[in-house]
Amino acid sequence: MSENIFITEARIEGDDDGPLAGTTVAVKDNISTEGLRTTCGSRMLEDYVPPYDATVVSRLKDAGATIVGKANMDEFGMGTTTETSHFGATDNPAAPGHVPGGSSGGSAAAVAAGEADLALGSDTGGSVRCPAAFCGVVGIKPTYGLVSRYGLVAYGNSLEQIGPFGETVEDAAELLDVIAGSDERDATTRETPLEDDTSYADAATGDVDGLRIGVPTELLEGADEGVVETFWDALGELEDRGAEYHEVSLPSVEHAVEAYYVIAMSEASSNLARFDGVRYGRSGGYEGNWNEAFAKAREEGFGDEVKRRILLGTYALSAGYHDKYYKKAQDARAWVKQDFDDALSEADVLASPTMPVPPFELGESLDDPLQLYLADANTVPVNLADLPAISIPAGETDGLPVGLQLIGPAFGEEQLIRAASALA
Repeated sequence: MSENIFITEARIEGDDDGPLAGTTVAVKDNISTEGLRTTCGSRMLEDYVPPYDATVVSRLKDAGATIVGKANMDEFGMGTTTETSHFGATDNPAAPGHVPGGSSGGSAAAVAAGEADLALGSDTGGSVRCPAAFCGVVGIKPTYGLVSRYGLVAYGNSLEQIGPFGETVEDAAELLDVIAGSDERDATTRETPLEDDTSYADAATGDVDGLRIGVPTELLEGADEGVVETFWDALGELEDRGAEYHEVSLPSVEHAVEAYYVIAMSEASSNLARFDGVRYGRSGGYEGNWNEAFAKAREEGFGDEVKRRILLGTYALSAGYHDKYYKKAQDARAWVKQDFDDALSEADVLASPTMPVPPFELGESLDDPLQLYLADANTVPVNLADLPAISIPAGETDGLPVGLQLIGPAFGEEQLIRAASALA
């Protein structure tokens, strides 16, 4: 077994029957499980036991799934390698000695290692698709609002979605069928657009005859040569099966990473304010005034990357800088969404490498956070635009997994699953 896949190894049995009866599922450790530790990979929450289940966990139980453990993750979902976890890094079972991606690296590794049939992760800027690509499995980032976020410990509310992992597209689609749909406890959700007696798994037919694929040239620029070559080979397979592709342009993605991190860090600084040692989190154990106790609790409870993002987010929201940074980032977000809408008016799906680079070696990038931020260039625009995307195995470069990302229109998961199932 790959190292540090699970933070908590405890089984939660589901109902005796249901569509997932007999299926094992790993759950990312920022998704609440009643009576079972939910740590978010942080020292701040290492002993926290939630008193309720997230909606997706309740739906897993009702569907008969067996939860086999809580999967390791970057602390509070902040990272691209699963190395910022307080509980240690997770090794990549598909490429030993390399990172599994992040922040849902434990979930992807659990599926890749055969420790679980399926897994749940959360995707704020690529945190399902990145580890899916690095571990050679399938990961789906649903349209914002398709899956309830109730019980997901918030990092960036306006960006994140819970999504499934599986060995195949059909496997991941079966899990999406269970967790998708409206929830009265999450006002951002809506019913699935599926017709009666149909499912996302039914869409995994592999039929791509006549499919129009747009290739955003900007998402190939600066990518590793071996990754690009593998991407074109995968696209050629889709063409052999009847699809056609053409180049499209997304000029706004040049600014997407900057806009994403301003928005995500700003939301994180607000969301993580509750972890103060009083309302949530470990106490600093300091007997002085409240401000000093608050500061000590956060200093001891949070890791370096979380502190970095809280500081930058607080700065972006501070008086005199809100309009200069946060408002401009929101304007850029609207521009990104418009560009995607324009590109998808000329294509059924868009395609790119999931990640512009193959998996990093363990420890390689910890001292260069900017390198990690830039590695998200192909995934964060999708979250800014609230669109669905899927990562599927495309092949390898130098023995390391490469993912193919397909992006669709809002609530176009059926189309994505149909196209992706031609290859996985």
